[in-house]
Amino acid sequence: MFTIDETAPVIVRLSTVIDAPLETVWALHADVDSWADWNADVDQAKLDGPLLPGNSFHWKTHGLDITSTVREVVPGERIVWGGPANGIEGVHVWTFARTTDGKVTVHTEESWSGAPVDAAADELGQALNASLTAWLAALKSRAEQTA
Repeated sequence: MFTIDETAPVIVRLSTVIDAPLETVWALHADVDSWADWNADVDQAKLDGPLLPGNSFHWKTHGLDITSTVREVVPGERIVWGGPANGIEGVHVWTFARTTDGKVTVHTEESWSGAPVDAAADELGQALNASLTAWLAALKSRAEQTA
């Protein structure tokens, strides 16, 4: 099982509870090509082939062109991706779990390392926190509207 880099200078961990079926939440999040439809921070995203380990997706966010490689997929439960972008090595883990009342807890954690992070860890940590907070809010909003 893949995890974030626990030694990285920047680590952000966030969670939210979404009042929608797990299948709805997972379908939205796993449809990489449609991220830009509901996440204002994603300008475009394109998955090369199916959502399977070893496949990559190319996406633009916050002015960065990023290629991420899928490292792990457990449908409905977990997805991990990562890769380098502008000197930053990122690892991103998402987990999805049903709550006892039929909602979904979405947990995300991401680590960033590399020279740019070493040079500006505080600023980049704040930027990552803001980005993931917005991503979770957008996922929650769209999933609850869809449900």
